Amino acid sequence: MNVLVTGGTGLIGKPLIQSLRAKGYDVTVLSRNIKKMSVSPGLQILEWDGRTDTGWGRQLSKMDAVINLAGENIGSFPWTEKRKRIFRESRIGAGNALTEAVQQAEPRPRVFIQASAVGYYGPRGTEQVDESAEPGDDFSAKLCVDWEASTEKVESLGVCHIIIRTGVVLANNGGVLPLMALPVRMFAGGRLGAGRQGIPWIHIFDEVNAIQFLVENETTQGIYNLSAPKPVSSADFIKTLSVVLRRPYWIHAPQSALRLVLGEMSTLLLEGQYAVPKRLLEGGFTFKYKSAESALRNLFGGR
Repeated sequence: MNVLVTGGTGLIGKPLIQSLRAKGYDVTVLSRNIKKMSVSPGLQILEWDGRTDTGWGRQLSKMDAVINLAGENIGSFPWTEKRKRIFRESRIGAGNALTEAVQQAEPRPRVFIQASAVGYYGPRGTEQVDESAEPGDDFSAKLCVDWEASTEKVESLGVCHIIIRTGVVLANNGGVLPLMALPVRMFAGGRLGAGRQGIPWIHIFDEVNAIQFLVENETTQGIYNLSAPKPVSSADFIKTLSVVLRRPYWIHAPQSALRLVLGEMSTLLLEGQYAVPKRLLEGGFTFKYKSAESALRNLFGGR
């Protein structure tokens, strides 16, 4: 199978490419910074600007699948108006360029995986949400709505369009987990705000395997939440992290203080969703890490 991947230098992209190649797939990566990647057998790297199909568009006719993970890291601080424009332009520009390339391709890829996030649902309190839930109306939700829409046209072109709404990816070499673990390691772990907000987490191993499952299974289509079956509250997550790291859980970070320091970006810590992977489970996918404790012990405890 020939697979085109964007966002190949990111938290999900790197291990995904490694896994695809281990399965014998030929992988082509579109990158805005090819210096970050090393060329090796079975891997082709093409430079692009993230906005057009110049220089690589014709390659799409050779692809069986496209996995679009492109987008500036939303965890970048602070959320200035300029940075929020970058979040949006990096996602929408990439989606538009890929859609244009698919339209010109002959033959066209069979399947197109479009990245999104559970932020699509907006703050949901303690409500459990599956793929049928309506979008929220905050910045993250509106960004996800437009991100998903940037490639929806490929479906009318005869390509299977799959949207993956990913939760908090747990990995010990990037993402938010090392940041969440830092105060715990420094004996300052504790509740963030009310602590009742949901954390729809997923281990990086299951994230990569779920994407491959959706690419390989010809019966899959539509929207899938990529999060573990058992989302937990923020308070319970930090408590579990404290147990795994053998540190105390005792300091409360007030909501007002976090909003003062982080501004609008504080919503990433103070608000959340209890998103569940209903359609992924119905499709037959099996998670390796079903509890937050098992995932955290694997990442920090070697089990």
